[in-house]
Amino acid sequence: MSKLSVAAATSHTLSLTAMEEASRLGERTVGVDHLFLALVVNEQVAGQVLRSLGITLDLAHAAVAAQHAAQLASLGVRSEAPAPGRITFYETNDYSLNESACEVVKRSVEGKKRGDAAAVLREVVTEPSGLIEAVLHRLGTSPDVVLARLEEVTRHPARAQHSFGPGALSSSSEGFVPADVAQVWALLCDPARMPEWEPGTGSVEDVPSRATIGSRWVSQARTEGPDGKPFDVKQERRRAAVKLTDREEFSRIEWRFTWPDAPKSPMRQVRIDLEPAAGGTQLSLSIAWVRRPDAPRRIPLLRWLLRPLRRFGMWMQLMQLSGSISRVFR
Repeated sequence: MSKLSVAAATSHTLSLTAMEEASRLGERTVGVDHLFLALVVNEQVAGQVLRSLGITLDLAHAAVAAQHAAQLASLGVRSEAPAPGRITFYETNDYSLNESACEVVKRSVEGKKRGDAAAVLREVVTEPSGLIEAVLHRLGTSPDVVLARLEEVTRHPARAQHSFGPGALSSSSEGFVPADVAQVWALLCDPARMPEWEPGTGSVEDVPSRATIGSRWVSQARTEGPDGKPFDVKQERRRAAVKLTDREEFSRIEWRFTWPDAPKSPMRQVRIDLEPAAGGTQLSLSIAWVRRPDAPRRIPLLRWLLRPLRRFGMWMQLMQLSGSISRVFR
């Protein structure tokens, strides 16, 4: 990916997660502390580094709250911060990054900096106010330790992503879930729980008692968001047939989605690989749209022109999928 693409993707995912974490505290303004919390659950090496140092989301929340309380106490103000609640970002509005958070993101793309999560982490732990430095000390580490570990980890190449083979328009990404593999597997392998994590699924029907390879069920599309606003879902896309196409206990699971009321629509395949990681589970997510043999063919030039737009759409689907799974455990 180009620097622009990496920076845009990272800014989007980190800002969104930071806003989600702010909403758990009943706040609407996102600061560097919320960016730090977002980095703790980030799937890139930045999050892996923080978690390898024993920093979990719960510990990070406690350290941030303790530091804010200490700052207020130094001014003679005694205040107890509320415990993080559930994510209400999707039911509320008017969120924005404050000046310090905006500066951190801006500095992460200056010069030769790539704008990825590692670049953002470097700026967060060295931000001028010293807030995150103090938080790190409460967590038993320091900016120097984080930066040294980050430098060490970024020397290693990224692992190869799963491929669906020729003929499929596919995309892959990484994700992180702050829960162990057994918990994440229990969520993903149960068809009845699909509405909890699959963004487009509102309900399921004809669910098997135990899903094995070849099991099938019906998914009804989600027709409104958490805030009650209706989704514009075409009638022929409201019912999907789901088939479990691959499964390896605690390690890999894959589904195929088709739309019986739109028989010439491309098939959608979703695969998730799970791997134990410090502080939770690392996910490798892949999605593919597979054209049906009897579907009408587009003009080659039109297919070529639409390809970047379709790839962006798949990237958005992967980000939504990863975020939705993570939110179940936050």
